[in-house]
Amino acid sequence: MKVAIFGGTFDPIHNAHLRVAREAADRLLLDRVLLVPSANPPHKPSGTTTAYENRFRMVELACAVDPRFEPSRLEEGHGKSYSIDTIERVKARLSPSDQLYFLIGADAFAEIGSWHRSAEVLRAVEFIVVSRPGYAYPIPPGAQVQGLETLALVISSSEIRRKLDSGEPVEELPEPVLRYIRDHGLYQ
Repeated sequence: MKVAIFGGTFDPIHNAHLRVAREAADRLLLDRVLLVPSANPPHKPSGTTTAYENRFRMVELACAVDPRFEPSRLEEGHGKSYSIDTIERVKARLSPSDQLYFLIGADAFAEIGSWHRSAEVLRAVEFIVVSRPGYAYPIPPGAQVQGLETLALVISSSEIRRKLDSGEPVEELPEPVLRYIRDHGLYQ
């Protein structure tokens, strides 16, 4: 089985996230893509993200578009959400013949040396790195990397939140996610 971890704040999850997951699944013949909302991202100040349950529910709704997508609560809880912990939890559930990937944007991959236990993260998985237009990223020695260089999806969650707050039309969200946001008064 081929499984990819796709983590993020997902505040909110949007069409580019889903397109990236679908493209990775199609190109690498992935059986499952675990979409893992970070409960307490170490790179964001505490209390600056939408409540975890709301973000998880939006991921759950968005995952309905593809049977290969699975919402995951692996990072739920009060502690910091470190990728190495998530990787170790997923690996513990896989068989030795399974292959584990980590789906990540090029900008985040370029910062991987600063991550908690980064050397272990680099050894633990094969990376699927999504390039952004004009962005070159270094590949650390020993890292295994598959690139998705043809994807040029520049959608910003912060821009989506701004549009939602100002009442502008938002086309970057799956309809069930937009409905959930409106029903729960999020991002206003």
